[in-house]
Amino acid sequence: MAVYTYEQLFEFTQQVFTLMGCSDSDAFKATEVLLSADLRGIDSHGVARLSGYIRLWQSQRINTQPNIRIIHETPSTAVIDGDAGLGLVVAPFAMQVAIDKAKAVGTGWVSVQNSNHFGIAGYHAMMALQEEMIGIAMTNASALVAPTFSTEKMLGTNPIAVAIPAGEQPPFVADFATTTAANGKLEILQRKNEDTPTGWVQDEHGNASTDANILKKKGALLPLGSDREHGSHKGYALGSIVDIFSAVLSGASYGPWAPPFPAYIPMPENMPGKGLGHFFGALRIDAFRPASDFKHHMDQWISRFRNATPAEGYEKVLIPGDPEREMEIHRRQMGIPLVDAVVKDLEEIGLIFKVQL
Repeated sequence: MAVYTYEQLFEFTQQVFTLMGCSDSDAFKATEVLLSADLRGIDSHGVARLSGYIRLWQSQRINTQPNIRIIHETPSTAVIDGDAGLGLVVAPFAMQVAIDKAKAVGTGWVSVQNSNHFGIAGYHAMMALQEEMIGIAMTNASALVAPTFSTEKMLGTNPIAVAIPAGEQPPFVADFATTTAANGKLEILQRKNEDTPTGWVQDEHGNASTDANILKKKGALLPLGSDREHGSHKGYALGSIVDIFSAVLSGASYGPWAPPFPAYIPMPENMPGKGLGHFFGALRIDAFRPASDFKHHMDQWISRFRNATPAEGYEKVLIPGDPEREMEIHRRQMGIPLVDAVVKDLEEIGLIFKVQL
């Protein structure tokens, strides 16, 4: 395992996006979004995904010079066509529209069609924190998930992120897939040649499996909860809500028709919409109550939960966002570790684009 500074990875990745044809500003933004995952310890969605975006671009499924535009709007809502651009660029544009609408009328809600994979949902939700707003971000994704009682893959990992500002305490940031585990975690296990924990995946017949390569053998990821007895119907419902808000509402392709992230997988036939879909929300706190009062109570909420009595064997109770925030502090100082398979991947990208890692 090798360790690289944030600056090293940023310069390398930005050059690659520029050479793919992105404008300087888009290359910078795409790099910032992508590396935010590595900084926060979500290694499955950082530079390990760079080769996937390149393959989509080589397959002409990503437009590096998109005309991102609003195609319908009201004072508090908008629908955006991403023009097949990098989701890493389309999503921040859309979230900013939501924030601007919230500034004007209290809340902003934006759905997006014709986009691609947008990195970690948390980055986009956290944009609202800079304006002392609550941020919400979600997206549909490649159909890799079997609904409860199904053997057929119908939904994506369909993450939800919510970022909530506080006063003196760090913000509350929840960012989670609606599956037991995100596909990127399977990819990490594949690189390490390790099995999955029980409850992550099933085989093509719906039987439990621990094979990290099961998706290549017609298997599927499982909804949050793993099985009906442990609440998988709730994870299935959450993933469905994300799919409907992100894609049915925006005019993107939904369910099993969502465009697959791996470029080698053929596009589904008879797709009902355009590209992947996202959904964003921004809520101005003083549209509900005085912001100072809210932040005071958020501090109290966070402090009380932090001071909850930990179960035996645990040091403390965490607040959503704590591990990622602490990881970012650590990795900015100590560097970002990359497994050998990812380093090899980046070195091959460097050879293609003639860029030094």
